[in-house]
Amino acid sequence: MTDTASSATATPAAQERPPRIRWVLVAFLLIGGIVNYLDRSTLSVANTTIAEEFGLGPVEMGLLLSAFAWPYAIANLPAGYLVDRFGPKWMFAAASAAWSLVGMVTAAAQSFGALYALRVALGVTEAPFFTAALSVNQRWFGRSERALPVALVNTGSQVANAIAPPLLTFLMLTMSWRGMFLVVGALGVVVALVWLRIYRDPTLREQAAIHAEEALAAGPVVPDTAKVGWGTLLRRPNTWFMVLGAFGIFYTVWVYLTWLPSYLQTSLGFSLEESGWLAALPFLCGVVGVLFGGWLSGRLIGAGVSTVLARKIPIVGGAVLAAAAVLPAAFVTHVPSVIALLSLGYFAAQVPIGCLWTLAADIAPAHQVASLGAIQNFGGFVGAAVAPVVTGAILAATGGSYTWVFVVGGALLLLGALSYGAFVRDRS
Repeated sequence: MTDTASSATATPAAQERPPRIRWVLVAFLLIGGIVNYLDRSTLSVANTTIAEEFGLGPVEMGLLLSAFAWPYAIANLPAGYLVDRFGPKWMFAAASAAWSLVGMVTAAAQSFGALYALRVALGVTEAPFFTAALSVNQRWFGRSERALPVALVNTGSQVANAIAPPLLTFLMLTMSWRGMFLVVGALGVVVALVWLRIYRDPTLREQAAIHAEEALAAGPVVPDTAKVGWGTLLRRPNTWFMVLGAFGIFYTVWVYLTWLPSYLQTSLGFSLEESGWLAALPFLCGVVGVLFGGWLSGRLIGAGVSTVLARKIPIVGGAVLAAAAVLPAAFVTHVPSVIALLSLGYFAAQVPIGCLWTLAADIAPAHQVASLGAIQNFGGFVGAAVAPVVTGAILAATGGSYTWVFVVGGALLLLGALSYGAFVRDRS
């Protein structure tokens, strides 16, 4: 009697159209991603001004600029657990409020030590954003449709990378670097308050409509907090190969983020103003790359390709294409060709990004989605933290030549492609 009644009520629910609010949430997460990355970019834009005001040399500025990545990578690990434990509504709001407070307090910093400590704090407080976004996506989108919304959220970082130099420079010139930190920090507070107002988890009927047969068979997708743990994840080969693959791909992405302007000026001879505009070109291509990866994955699933394979094709194909563009850049001397290769390389390196997060949602149990995404992102940001240091060491050892910078970046992209392509499998 109970089973019959349950089946009778579940069938109409499964036939309902998923509510529009889920796309509102995606749009707002995109905005949140832009604000998140603008907060990260403030120091990069203001570095010469801050160095002059505090009397900092290049070594101290290098330490300051790298202070974000290590704590961010490490903090991703507990952040994923906390998102699975407490849910994306409160974790995203708390993180946004916390990183905004850190940014605004930075405006009052009076010493190198204070700046460094606040930069570390920024890395810790920003860590829950993408894991919370992944959890939202897993709750509101089925496996066959979640690649595009994940890609849309990930374009926020690329949009921010492209608009940060002109926007933040304008703010800094009109209200000083301290005023710039205050304004960008205040944006995050607004994001937190609006998120608390608009976010809700899907109802049981909405879960049935979103997840269809999966939801009817498995029950609610709301995490079972009693089961949240990493033991099973860390015993799976998938987890470690995803960490290794993300390391290889993120490494080269962060070579772009940290050294591209310097390369344009010192190796290609562009002025500071010219390099600022040229540096935006690869990042604009990156926006297209993230969206293309999500679109391609969705089309592959629609054509009958298995879900995990449909994620791996853009990941592996994008990494291989990026390597094919980055490696020749080490030896090409024709400047327009170099710019074209760098733009193609960054486009291709961003094709996997949204699919990496979606793959974590596809492979992990529902109650461990944010945890697996966080562990994978940890591996990626270890690569991000290592990239500026290794690049600086290569330049110091070679007298400023970028040849080996591109060779190492290309090789690690191929390592990432191999890790995902050959060793990450659907073992569910």
